[in-house]
Amino acid sequence: MVLQEAGSLAGPLQKVRVPIKVAGEIVAWLDAETSFRPLLVRTGYVAAITCMLGVVAWLIVIVLPLRVLDQTLLKLSMQSSRFQAALDNMTQGLCMFDTNDRLVVHNRRFGEMFGTPAPNTAVAELLANSTPQDHGAGLLFALPGPMLRRDGSVHELPDGRVIQVSRQAMPGGGWVATYEDITERRRSQEQLSHMARHDALTGLPNRILCREHMDRVLPSVRRGGNLAVLCLDLDGFKGVNDTLGHPAGDELLRLVARRLRDSTRETDMIARVGGDEFTIVQADAEQPTAAAALADRLVEALGTPFEIMGQRVEIGTSIGIVLADETAASSEDLLRNADVALYRAKAAGRGTWRFFEPSMDTQIQQRRRLEADLRRAITEGQFEVYYQPLMAARSQALTGFEALIRWRHPERGILSPAEFIPLAEDTGLIRAMGVWVLSRACADATLWPSYVRVAVNLSPVQFVNGTLVRDVEQALVASGLAADRLELEITESVLLQDNDTTLDILRRLHELGVRIAMDDFGTGYSSLSYLRRFPFDKIKIDKSFVQNLTWENGSIEIVRAVVGLGKALGMDVLAEGVETVEQLGILQNEGCDELQGYLFSTPRPVQEVPGIIARYPGVNDSALPSPILVADKSD
Repeated sequence: MVLQEAGSLAGPLQKVRVPIKVAGEIVAWLDAETSFRPLLVRTGYVAAITCMLGVVAWLIVIVLPLRVLDQTLLKLSMQSSRFQAALDNMTQGLCMFDTNDRLVVHNRRFGEMFGTPAPNTAVAELLANSTPQDHGAGLLFALPGPMLRRDGSVHELPDGRVIQVSRQAMPGGGWVATYEDITERRRSQEQLSHMARHDALTGLPNRILCREHMDRVLPSVRRGGNLAVLCLDLDGFKGVNDTLGHPAGDELLRLVARRLRDSTRETDMIARVGGDEFTIVQADAEQPTAAAALADRLVEALGTPFEIMGQRVEIGTSIGIVLADETAASSEDLLRNADVALYRAKAAGRGTWRFFEPSMDTQIQQRRRLEADLRRAITEGQFEVYYQPLMAARSQALTGFEALIRWRHPERGILSPAEFIPLAEDTGLIRAMGVWVLSRACADATLWPSYVRVAVNLSPVQFVNGTLVRDVEQALVASGLAADRLELEITESVLLQDNDTTLDILRRLHELGVRIAMDDFGTGYSSLSYLRRFPFDKIKIDKSFVQNLTWENGSIEIVRAVVGLGKALGMDVLAEGVETVEQLGILQNEGCDELQGYLFSTPRPVQEVPGIIARYPGVNDSALPSPILVADKSD
């Protein structure tokens, strides 16, 4: 034992008596005082450490799991809220069933569509307590087993709604179904489909639906059925648009559609296939009797005057008819053949109808070949300009030439304008041809004496594209011809297109210094009103009046009236088609200013113009009439 003497001890103190043993026997006793503080300090340290370890263990074992659980529960709650919000904001209705076919989930949209079911309800109970108008009808679409509908199927409910259903099985059993109300989408699709296949103005089927209908009924024709296709074109419709305006034209088309419905059977298809063109498909009728009878009814119905905007409007219709047989290839062929027959009906004088015949198609093919040749002729420069002299009536002095186009066809030789000008006007090729003739005639005229004018015919089509004034200016500038030596001839049909626009073009041409003549006077419409509105330089009396001068049919009176009108308005008067000396004498006595016809010369190539100029005296030569040289009429 080691004893150490120390100073005063820190309390608390404890007296300790320890026995001293020697050989197992107590030989003495040791009394001492000790301090408890070191022990207490160590014990405190142990206690503090133990408490700290306990707190840590408590945090780890008790508090931390609770916090994690709280966070997890919070997250789950948030996710559940978001999930529920997503479900309730879906545009589709949704329901979910477990493996026992009990309802476990449905969203708000499902309740709005089919009614709100009780949770955990079996399918059998829902169906037993439902009516066709509530959720039971919707659940029926998603039943498992034999009643399962295909995914994405569409169903119409008794209340008129259209529902699209999608069903999906879940892993482990159960299934989920979604329901989308596509009623408005279906209506929009139906409306768009209707608009795509119907005419907005008349409500009639359009060309697309007409062809679809024909394609559906054509198989019955191949099995022995009957089918007729009628193509209608309104006669005089453009005049209504031009005079009364497009609103009147639209109203007229609606009234026409109504009369077509009244004249046909419910089983007949009526379609508007163009501006004023209609097609009627007549099936299951005795042909050709039924088609002919229908055409007669239509001509009569549309020939009856209409009342539009307080005005009486009269039009008509031309009809082409084609009968389908076992060899009918397609709806396109039938429509094309009906259109060919319509073309022939119009050529026959309008207000009538014609059945298609194979020979008509041959003529159309010839027309198409001629059109192709005409286009090639423009490209290859196959045209020539012939000139026919214009003579002063009294002195028979040469005043000018009329330029007349000729086509030197590589196979058919020289063709007259009557063979290709109508086709050129129909196809619009007359514009290019007109520009070429105008330029060629001005250039040729620069080689003639200054007193010799050149007259060029203008087509109504040239007034439509808006470049006529520019074309005339360019022809004059390029050739150097004086404007007063150019004379432009128009027919009254030009003025029927658009009075104000046409008259404005004529005034602008007049301002250039060129002369304007009205050709074929008396054969058109409203001539006097046009003469009053525009100061023409010349009136040309149509040759039909000149040819009949020697007959007692009033032609002399007509010529006399036209000459008097021209004198009163300060316009020159030219008579066309002079072929005999007798006609010449009558026209001279009636006071015509100029003459034109085979009596003086047929139209001749430009190479022969110098000889014609040399043959006849000019306006500045002797006033005595020269001997009449009867022209060679072989050309």
